[in-house]
Amino acid sequence: GATMSKNIQRFIEDIEVGMELEPTFNTPTTTQLFNYSAVSRNGHRIHYEEKFAHGDRLPAVLVQGPLQGAQLSAYICDWMGDAGFVKKYGFSCRGIAMPGETLTIKGRVKRTLEEDGNHAVELEGWEENGEGEKLVPATATVYLPSRAAQ
Repeated sequence: GATMSKNIQRFIEDIEVGMELEPTFNTPTTTQLFNYSAVSRNGHRIHYEEKFAHGDRLPAVLVQGPLQGAQLSAYICDWMGDAGFVKKYGFSCRGIAMPGETLTIKGRVKRTLEEDGNHAVELEGWEENGEGEKLVPATATVYLPSRAAQ
């Protein structure tokens, strides 16, 4: 899948409440699901064996929730830049995604604040399907550097 532009550092001075993060797109493949199952030691066959998924009355194998959460986390890390710091991150799986389906990852700035002497940005992010359903909502608090400290 496509990712955001790398090597862009965000600074607190550039952030406005309500600003949208540039969306990115991802189309999971069955090979990716199989590999993720292997490295995460998730042996549940609904993620890599079509016949088994059908036996569980599912339309196809399913994209793993933790994989979707990891992709959202990477999206936020790409957005903030290398000098940023993820203070808090959480996600929830609310819908199913299947391989071959194009998923869109989006985000927006909810608020900015000073936290323990750091420039904090609260973000909401989500993954949605082609119908615009939010499958995986996420929240994050990240610390960004200030140009004044450069």
